[in-house]
Amino acid sequence: MSLLQIVVLTVVQGITEFLPISSSGHLVIVPWVVAWPDQGLDLDIAVHVGTLVAVILYFWRDMLRMVAGLAGGKKPERRAGRALTLRILVTLPPVLVVGGLVAWGDPAFFRSIEVIAWATAGFGVLLWLADRLGMTVRRIEHMTIANAAIIGALQALAIIPGTSRSGITMTAARMLGYERGDAARFSMLMSVPVIIAAGAVAGYRISTDGASISLVQAAIAAGLSCATALIAIAGLMALIRRIGFGPFALYRIGLGVALLVWLYAFR
Repeated sequence: MSLLQIVVLTVVQGITEFLPISSSGHLVIVPWVVAWPDQGLDLDIAVHVGTLVAVILYFWRDMLRMVAGLAGGKKPERRAGRALTLRILVTLPPVLVVGGLVAWGDPAFFRSIEVIAWATAGFGVLLWLADRLGMTVRRIEHMTIANAAIIGALQALAIIPGTSRSGITMTAARMLGYERGDAARFSMLMSVPVIIAAGAVAGYRISTDGASISLVQAAIAAGLSCATALIAIAGLMALIRRIGFGPFALYRIGLGVALLVWLYAFR
């Protein structure tokens, strides 16, 4: 890959990883539009390392609270940290099982522009409805194990390209009545173990197939994705507190419809 391709795809990944608009979908759409070859697993690992660092840095208080909670103790802060950790762990089984099956099979279905277009628009409508109709009465501190399990089960739908892991989890949280900021916060905290698991699988594949980018290119990708992801997270948290998820839902619907028009009317 050229440096331009690495920079563009890294910035796209960093911006879209935590926004409810599907990073995986955009990483298929962009090369498809400009006729670039597939970026490969090496770049995927580098940008995921960057986005993982970004979410840990942004939510460092939550991360420290969870680590302290696991260390034990009866203080309210430590009990809250353990409770948050438990709820995140409850969300993991569905996505790990489904993700493992996909990693094992790796069908072409997951690179289909047509599937991405329908999922982008359809789940965009669902996000808009959830944000408009969902109540805003619950915080993460109120989350039950059952609610966490529901959000985790719906997270597995992100295996459909264009769905967006962050998008479907934020949609689920809003449907369950969680405030917008808390829905986004929980979704991004959920991403930490998911990104680690995805990186481990990709790393195993690279260890058997060999690397396709240099360490310098990987470092550039990781640094850029971390910086852009931090900006995207801060922008998301500020925007949804003021006007909600509407702009992201409308963007998804517009992008999906544009892709469908192109696919069915001009090809």
